[in-house]
Amino acid sequence: MNKVAIYPGTFDPITFGHIDVIKKGLKLFNKLVVAISNGENKKYLFSSNERIEIVKKALFHDLKLDKKKIEVISFTSLTTDLCKKYKSNIILRGLRAVSDFEYEFQLAGMNRKLNNNIETLFLMSDIENQIISSKFVKEIVKLRGDIKKFTTKSTIKSLKEKYE
Repeated sequence: MNKVAIYPGTFDPITFGHIDVIKKGLKLFNKLVVAISNGENKKYLFSSNERIEIVKKALFHDLKLDKKKIEVISFTSLTTDLCKKYKSNIILRGLRAVSDFEYEFQLAGMNRKLNNNIETLFLMSDIENQIISSKFVKEIVKLRGDIKKFTTKSTIKSLKEKYE
């Protein structure tokens, strides 16, 4: 049976926390769709196309993950509609801290109301990556701090180019 999971997020930019969730998801599923949200309710540093390229470089160039098991896409629809399109009943979400749980719990409940066949699976990144957020990574690089411990080389390059 070919089990597919959808891992939605903004990935603005991708961090080692996201990557931990992706690697753990690959152990559980045959295929992972990394779905980059392009909703209009957020202000993004990188465009949708830039985020797709940054994620692909991080996963396939920097980390050499299996291109056959990961698909990177952009979407503007409901995540439940994306699940239908990819014949998946699993939404993968990462949790960092208790503060994430309330929002993620509500989101999972709403997705379940939209389609009661969909399950949300929560995975935690490794302990050393649980404090990382894209917001903090952007703030640190903007202030010319060192972000090697938070994301991949190609992502760092993209961030530095954006702020120069």
